[in-house]
Amino acid sequence: MAHAIEVNGLAVDIAGRGILHGLTFAVPAGQVTGLLGPSGCGKTTLLRCVVGVQVISAGEVQVLGEPAGSARLRHRVGYVTQAPSIYSDLSIRENVHYFAAVHGTSRRAADRALADVGLSDRATQKVATLSGGQRARASLACALLSAPDVLVLDEPTVGLDPVLRHDLWAHFHNLAAGGTTLFVSSHVMDEAGRCNRLLLMRDGRLIADDTPRALRTETGTDDLEEAFLRLIQRVEPAHPMPTEEVAL
Repeated sequence: MAHAIEVNGLAVDIAGRGILHGLTFAVPAGQVTGLLGPSGCGKTTLLRCVVGVQVISAGEVQVLGEPAGSARLRHRVGYVTQAPSIYSDLSIRENVHYFAAVHGTSRRAADRALADVGLSDRATQKVATLSGGQRARASLACALLSAPDVLVLDEPTVGLDPVLRHDLWAHFHNLAAGGTTLFVSSHVMDEAGRCNRLLLMRDGRLIADDTPRALRTETGTDDLEEAFLRLIQRVEPAHPMPTEEVAL
């Protein structure tokens, strides 16, 4: 399968306000595709559409050849939200062991997932006592237990120090090398260069869909944040924005 995710004419309106405006794109299988854009541009809404938990107004979303949210996708698609979806009154290890049982995987696999996200040394700590970044990593460990074909991650590295961010991105690429498709959102442009392909969003619209190398060439700059700014100026020539308002 060349494309793990296919989106055609996707529109979402919430409370009478347009959030997504006719998006059409495809996410290659077995790669890391980044969804980049400033906070509030519609990234989370788009990811919710991909996993089938968002009501859409028009268009369609196909994942692994099935309509998004189909029952047959439940064990093939993993989703890590911005708000960690784990139990705060349990320890990290108790959480991963619980989700391992739900997915029918071993406790050894659960402990390996903890090691992959750098939490082995805190395995007995209650989730309620963790920092935001640690909770996010614990939630990611639980999502990895289902060994999904598609892994959707909503800003998974927010609040992490540079070393942990580097390690997680290395793990994402290891997963992709093993055949997993990763669709990762971020508002931090220095993560854009870590992706095989990029979707750049602005106000619910796609302004670019290409590889980091191609975007650098097209915009004439090696700085991907500057490339994003130049693309915005192309699509909004009548309303140039100060750098501080669009910097990611």
